[in-house]
Amino acid sequence: MKAVIFDMDGVLFDTEKLCMDSWVAVAANHGMTGVEEIFPLCIGLNDTDTRTLIMDRMGEEFPYDKFKKEASAWFHAYVKENGLPVKKGVREILEYLKENGWSVGLASSSRKKSVLSHLENTGLREYFSVIITGDMIEHSKPQPDIYLKACEELGANPKECFAIEDSLNGIRSAHWAGLKPIMVPDMIAPNDEIKSITRWIFKDLTKVLEFFSQQHFS
Repeated sequence: MKAVIFDMDGVLFDTEKLCMDSWVAVAANHGMTGVEEIFPLCIGLNDTDTRTLIMDRMGEEFPYDKFKKEASAWFHAYVKENGLPVKKGVREILEYLKENGWSVGLASSSRKKSVLSHLENTGLREYFSVIITGDMIEHSKPQPDIYLKACEELGANPKECFAIEDSLNGIRSAHWAGLKPIMVPDMIAPNDEIKSITRWIFKDLTKVLEFFSQQHFS
């Protein structure tokens, strides 16, 4: 079976930096500091685990819900004005996989409502037969739950399934679930640990497409 599961933010859409920009803007409005150092640690986490990490780092008095609401408003205002930034090679690789009979899933730590909105607004929803989101599982990346659930719903053996990720937590999750991780780095470069558990590292999805097109999969 030919199967691949994509992460969303930082892989399909150039939204990781945009999200950090929203955090920085809101923090500046309230005279807060330190979010630039904390944000990268949250990449790949669902909302529950992000909240836990933020409250641990910033203290129990941190107004997480208010901060998140303001950051979300900033993010959506930007997207409404400028559109959602789609990463290089996204449409080409998804069309290739569709035309060549691949089973394609999505495993994103973002909330289902946000994931579906992004996919529908960019016309990419049709390419994914399975979509698993952060609010559908108890433990987010780097735990393996989200990839195991995606493989189960695809009917795919994790050992035969590729995962395309940009984050350290995402690569760990895919590796621990038994998939074959492909990293397309976005905001964070792979460290030695990540290099040791990543099968392949490519600079963008056009290079991943070249890789797939040159292989012989049954």
